[in-house]
Amino acid sequence: MSSPHEAELVRQLQEELRQANAKIALLQQKIDLLVRRIFGSKTEKLDPKQLELLLQLQQEAQELGKAVASSKVEEASLNSSRRNRSERKERWPSDIPVVEEVIDPDAVKASPDNWRFIGAEVSEQLDYQPARFLCRRLIRRKYVPRFDQDGVPIIAPLPESLQERCIAAPGLLAQIIISKYCDHLPLYRQEQIYKTRHGVYLPRQSMARWIGLAADWLRPIYQQIRTGVMAGGYVQVDETPIRYLEPGYGRARQGYLWTSSKPGGDVFFHWQTSRAATCLEKVIPVDFKGTIQCDGYAAYGAFAQTREGAITLAGCWAHARRKFHEAIEQAPRQAGWIIRQIQHLYRVERELRERRAGPRLRLAVRAHQSRPIHQRIHRALLKLKATRHYLPQNLMGQAIDYTLSQWPMLSVWLDDGRIEIDNNLVENAIRPTAIGKKNWLFIGQAQAGERGAILYTLIESCRRRGIDPHAYLHDILTRLPKMTNWQINDVTPQAWARSKQRPSLKIAS
Repeated sequence: MSSPHEAELVRQLQEELRQANAKIALLQQKIDLLVRRIFGSKTEKLDPKQLELLLQLQQEAQELGKAVASSKVEEASLNSSRRNRSERKERWPSDIPVVEEVIDPDAVKASPDNWRFIGAEVSEQLDYQPARFLCRRLIRRKYVPRFDQDGVPIIAPLPESLQERCIAAPGLLAQIIISKYCDHLPLYRQEQIYKTRHGVYLPRQSMARWIGLAADWLRPIYQQIRTGVMAGGYVQVDETPIRYLEPGYGRARQGYLWTSSKPGGDVFFHWQTSRAATCLEKVIPVDFKGTIQCDGYAAYGAFAQTREGAITLAGCWAHARRKFHEAIEQAPRQAGWIIRQIQHLYRVERELRERRAGPRLRLAVRAHQSRPIHQRIHRALLKLKATRHYLPQNLMGQAIDYTLSQWPMLSVWLDDGRIEIDNNLVENAIRPTAIGKKNWLFIGQAQAGERGAILYTLIESCRRRGIDPHAYLHDILTRLPKMTNWQINDVTPQAWARSKQRPSLKIAS
């Protein structure tokens, strides 16, 4: 028989083994999640049939039995409300310039008088001509009075430009800006392209100086866009890291582009060298009162407390869904059921968008259809939490804890028809900057981040308005030197798009 000391040692070793196995399982989950994030699919969409298979993999106790049964009632409506495939669009615009080339048979070319034209076969090809440089030579002719030999000569003044004696015209400035901040081409690549393909040498230092010049001129429009985004009492906010160089530090430091988006409106980028809650003091105006939709980052809660009830925080269901999507392999039945319920919420929102519903209709439909689903998810999460089956460290436990901790914020959209269900609009606005970071890796210095915020703001606002950013910048950079501050509101992307859509007035002769 074993002694009490040996039995205690066995129990101690078994407990250590259990803790080690639990730690190994958690580390394996983190490794699997990291591998999926790097090499796996980035989409979070799951086919309804795939979810149904996951729900049938295990037989759980009766905690979620009733909830699963109630979800099947709505499955038929989910499958029946799929979008119809959109009609096939034209391959190219109907107003594209046409260059006609007539091809006659050799026999007709040899003796055209022996042939009579009876018709033609027409085929079309889409062609492209590369962009080209041109030298815009301004010739200002001088004149003297014809009948006054001693008269003073006159000459037209130079057109006002962004900078005197600058060789870069507005069209070239627009091209450099679009290539870097829209097409994500670093300046050193542009330097190589212009030199090898066009025979024009433009040092990257000169292009960087021109970008700074253009950003300074565009700053008043940038401030006007910020005012419009913050108006109305509802804004979506998120942040993304961008590395920058600081002389004497020895390596790249990390700054942040704080992005504010107004659903249905423009986007505003703000550069900060930190991610602290104090940065929001510079992003959000002092007189702002309303709702900020954000993720679960603690800085937003700390900032809202400093405004003494003037700000309401709304959560993002996309972030909550992502947590359960990452835990789908650990708890296929439970995580799959939660994802299915979230899909029901998104189905209601998709139908509202298709109907172009306003805030009042959205509020009424959400109260009738979305709120019961919302309450069902809450009850299920509380039951899963009470079972203590999932440790706080594993993926499913983290998903449950995150969603429950964010629940008051995840409920705001049900009580306000203006609020979106998630923060995806502002994340979509950030995505182009993430593509650019993979090309240019970092920005030259902290001041360059502010210039980038200005230019990203204008380009992304142009994209939301469906206008060509090159055409907009070319026009605005040409007109700005002749404008006053009172006219800035007339050249924002929103006003510019409206002016292009306005039909021209015909004056009768």
